[in-house]
Amino acid sequence: MDIKMKWFYRLGFLLLLFVVIFVFLKLQEVWVPVVKIVLIVLTPFIIASFITYLLHPVVEKLHETGLHRGVAIVIIYILFFGGVGFALYKAIPAIILQLKDLTEHAPEVAEQYRSWIERIQSKTNAWPNGFQEKIDSGILAFENKMDRILSKTLNSLVNIVNSLFIISIIPFIVFYMLKDYDVMKKAVWYLTPRKWRQQGILFLKDVDKSLGSYIRGQMLVCAIIGSIAALLFWITGIKYPLLLGLIVGLTNVIPYFGPIIGAVPAVMIAATMSVKMAVIAFIIVFSLQFLEGNILSPLIVGKSLHMHPIMIIFALLTGGEVGGIMGLILAVPVLAILKVALLHAKDHFIKVNCEMETRPNE
Repeated sequence: MDIKMKWFYRLGFLLLLFVVIFVFLKLQEVWVPVVKIVLIVLTPFIIASFITYLLHPVVEKLHETGLHRGVAIVIIYILFFGGVGFALYKAIPAIILQLKDLTEHAPEVAEQYRSWIERIQSKTNAWPNGFQEKIDSGILAFENKMDRILSKTLNSLVNIVNSLFIISIIPFIVFYMLKDYDVMKKAVWYLTPRKWRQQGILFLKDVDKSLGSYIRGQMLVCAIIGSIAALLFWITGIKYPLLLGLIVGLTNVIPYFGPIIGAVPAVMIAATMSVKMAVIAFIIVFSLQFLEGNILSPLIVGKSLHMHPIMIIFALLTGGEVGGIMGLILAVPVLAILKVALLHAKDHFIKVNCEMETRPNE
């Protein structure tokens, strides 16, 4: 009887949860504007928290060597934001010039692209109608996809420029977060209900163990790959080397699919110059991916995630459908957090069931 009642309670809870979610979704017009405002306000704090999370272990390692913690914070703070600021100061004008030049020469690139499509269509005209229709629909879908990606990229750049004030306050937030890191930990400790504290600490430690070294290592690998790509594109004379190097570096964070996504723009732009340049761009990108997969990642990132490739591919496909490029980038970190959360939830339910089973015998 107790077991039946327990299942009735669970079913009742699930039904109530579905009703609450249904009502919540129906009231989107009320809460969506509020959520947007809250997200705008929280964005600099979220970014600052992420940067603090990346820099804090380095600060602690310097502090463990005997250096005063305040001095360690100042050194890492100046090195990080000084380096990022110098890189942006040098790179942004060049990237803007390359973007402007690419925009001005976009008709030429489009004309080259159209000529390729016409060649493909002329060679497939003799094929059965079903194959021809599928090829035409595939080309059209690819064109629409590229247009959407380009428009989203341009909108993102405009939004970044419009958010300069929010971006400018991030270094100040990071400084105070690094300075008062222990104070914030204590505040979170006391704000967390007592019964959740130990479980929360274990959960955060497991997430950091699974995800922390992966994120830090992956960012370093992406910076190295992007820099080498830009240098090689510049040496070989491929147009827009900084822009293409940035794309290769950013897409490198996406497992398995990243090399393909990063190679497409480089090969397409190089192909407008000559077939030889297209082959060179292809060789550069996939040589860098060989370097990353066989040398850099094993040394810097390691196998910190401990997840099967099938699970990672499934997460990437889901993330791509839900959030596009950003979904692909966030898919693996979200999967790692979900994995840890499910393991902790499993342990918690096993513990609760064991307690419930032992109570009648007390």
